Amino acid sequence: MVRVLFLHPDLGIGGAERAVIDAALALKSKNHEVQFVTAHHDPSHCFQETKDGTLKVTCVGDWLPRKVFGRFYALCAYIRMIYAAFYVVVSPSMQHDVVFCDQISACIPVLLLSSARVLFYCHFPDMLLTTRKSFLKTLYRKPIDKLEEYTTGMAHKVLVNSHFTAGIFKETFKSLGHVQPAVLYPIPDFDALNKAVDKEFVEKLPQKPFLFLSINRYERKKNISLAVMAFELLVEKHGISKVHLIIAGGYDERVTENREYYKELKDLVDHLSLTDHVTFLRSFSDAQKRSLLSSATCLLYTPENEHFGIVPIEAMYLQCPVIAANSGGPLETVADGATGYLCDPAPDKFSEAMSKFVEDENLHKKLGEAGKQRVIQKFSFKQFTEQLCDIVENLAQDKSHNISPIWILTIISLVFLIIVIYLPWF
Repeated sequence: MVRVLFLHPDLGIGGAERAVIDAALALKSKNHEVQFVTAHHDPSHCFQETKDGTLKVTCVGDWLPRKVFGRFYALCAYIRMIYAAFYVVVSPSMQHDVVFCDQISACIPVLLLSSARVLFYCHFPDMLLTTRKSFLKTLYRKPIDKLEEYTTGMAHKVLVNSHFTAGIFKETFKSLGHVQPAVLYPIPDFDALNKAVDKEFVEKLPQKPFLFLSINRYERKKNISLAVMAFELLVEKHGISKVHLIIAGGYDERVTENREYYKELKDLVDHLSLTDHVTFLRSFSDAQKRSLLSSATCLLYTPENEHFGIVPIEAMYLQCPVIAANSGGPLETVADGATGYLCDPAPDKFSEAMSKFVEDENLHKKLGEAGKQRVIQKFSFKQFTEQLCDIVENLAQDKSHNISPIWILTIISLVFLIIVIYLPWF
């Protein structure tokens, strides 16, 4: 048995959270001991497994700020994770052999103060998730970006969620040519997907022959407006009597962007006179998500260069074809023309693919059946579990690649130096 501790910044609802929860469930199914430590966990806004006690969760450092004067999100996130890492190292109740951390690598030097092995899961380089629109923003991000690169290289093992992300990892972290990240695809929770749909919820869905569905967090990078504009073109071509668009997404009232983008999308729908033909849902349950995917004609997956994306896999498993942007993770998950369509991220291209389902009523069933078979063959829980367990068990036994405590303390000092430099900005 290996004792695995998962260290995650914010254990809410999202693809990254789903991935680490599935990893914990996989290890637990093989009788390994697992627990979570996080800087934030809200029982009213989390996955069921962390709500009902299936997975033990310890929340530390939530009193630390998430932002200062509406800024410094990254720095605050780093401070919160470093604080949580110190808690993991010094707390006698945190017994572990391997620490599985993700998203923020700045905590790794602290974790190396213990004898545990550190496994870092890189969903995507954090430095690529923000823009540098001003000199001050560039100046602010420069040391944070460097810190991300150096500390990522200190992990005993690095995992990525797709071959696409592995390529981006190599291009982004130039100094880590010696690091060979292993690909571990996130997988759907088959047990959850096999549960019954919410019949009462299904009955309340718009009664149209063709329901097009978007499932993404309410974030601008998810490009949900593309689904709205493509739907407008579809309406122009086929009329409004047969089609309806449902936009469902993770939503957190604490997150300013969630609130702003939700309003922007509502305003766009109003401007296009589609208010009665587009339904918005926020923070739905797992049963409602299954119901949506089981009822939809197809899923519109609009993010560009998405590093993986678990929703297309969940959709295909529930026999819901996928129309996705032809970049990033969907290139590895969606079979173009067989389980859905990969399109340029333009309204006319998405609309053309949507029209195929309206014009051929048998297409949904044909592509849906092929999608489920593809998921079973390539993204099964069994394959995921075996691969992850091998990695964790080998890592727990491997005592090589130990880093000098002096070097660790040097890196920790550098982390705190960066924080001190930024303090006057506060």
